[in-house]
Amino acid sequence: MIHFLGNRRELNKGFLAPVWNRYAARVIPAVILAVAVLLLSQIAQAQALLRGRGPGGSVRIQHSDLAVLEAGDRRDDLPCTVSPNTKAFLGFDLRFHAGYDIGVPLRDLSGNENLLTILFRVNPKNRPEEKKYFIQRIRVPSIEEDAKGDAFLQGGFDIGEGNYHVDLLIRDRGERVCAHSWDVEADLPARDKSIPLVLHPSEIAQVQPEQFGQEPPVERSTAEPALNVKVIVNFAPQKANAATLRPMDTSALVSILRTISREPRFGKFSLVAFNMHEQRVLYRQENVDRINFPALGNSLDTLNLGTVDLQRLSQKHGNTAFLTSLISKELGSAAKPDAIIFASPKSFMEENVSKEELERLGQLDYPVFYMNYSLNPNATPWRDAIGSAVKALKGTEFIISRPRDLWFAVTEMVSSIVKFRNGKQVAAVSTK
Repeated sequence: MIHFLGNRRELNKGFLAPVWNRYAARVIPAVILAVAVLLLSQIAQAQALLRGRGPGGSVRIQHSDLAVLEAGDRRDDLPCTVSPNTKAFLGFDLRFHAGYDIGVPLRDLSGNENLLTILFRVNPKNRPEEKKYFIQRIRVPSIEEDAKGDAFLQGGFDIGEGNYHVDLLIRDRGERVCAHSWDVEADLPARDKSIPLVLHPSEIAQVQPEQFGQEPPVERSTAEPALNVKVIVNFAPQKANAATLRPMDTSALVSILRTISREPRFGKFSLVAFNMHEQRVLYRQENVDRINFPALGNSLDTLNLGTVDLQRLSQKHGNTAFLTSLISKELGSAAKPDAIIFASPKSFMEENVSKEELERLGQLDYPVFYMNYSLNPNATPWRDAIGSAVKALKGTEFIISRPRDLWFAVTEMVSSIVKFRNGKQVAAVSTK
């Protein structure tokens, strides 16, 4: 990914607005005078993993590039600044993410069209034979000689627990090179060692190309009858007044769904995806073996959070009425799951769902849970509308602000569902 940071004069010459693909796990925090993005003509995604060919599957690298990587020396024939993150962070997808930022002065890219090649190698320190190479080529348009500011490039990769060494080079069409090396550490705290990460220790992978890619099949447990769960998800921004649904908003909610779908004791799923702002259900699946993530992702493309429907605006408590109707329909359905799980960012309303409406549902014969995704729970410590409804239904709420919260919440939830179901079976036998 490449950004141009310059003055307003550069921006007004036709650079495009910032773009960040929805699958990205990181959001770039910055306060800048002007930002513009170069859309790549060939590769608009994260760096591609180079795969070996021929006997032995070895990766072929240009000799001059390999010599730069092997030397490990800093080079600035092409002026640049490289700012790596030396401590990988764990995402809600339970993968460690690492990466770097690169700044190149625009004046050093001035002239006719240029081509930047970014090549880097990630080497596990305890398994050097398993090193991986990544590459990305970026076409740069013609830039005037008096251009001000920097071109800002960013890249990343995923790793399992362990220590790694990274060698990186940037080469332009004139064979000028910028080179930099650094170490990266990925480590879980002792209290989180029980969390099963997606990548094994010392494993290296490219950033997942699609946030809503299909989930691989899961080997389900056959030791006891599979559980049937219904998941009701509010796909909404962390900030209630946001006009768009950003990758950071959807990543945790999708990760909640993926973690639930990977649980071996869950056999059947029903999914209801909705948006409180638009007061509508976006996607629905009933009693399936596998959640259709690509179809779910496509349904979110229909959201238009930047507009307000006049009919909805005229309804004083429209959101409350919508949530009341949704809960009544989904919990009052004739099909009885083993549990119902709500997932949503904080969702506050002027008026909560009334207890009288919830009492009409009667005594539920399954547990209800709420996975409340909140990046900063201390900023709004009080219950939101969904949390208040779940409490009235004698359900359990989990605050999800870190990856560890998600894993331990699902573990506790599964244990509670199994215990509840076993209790029902014992009660049924004792009444015979």
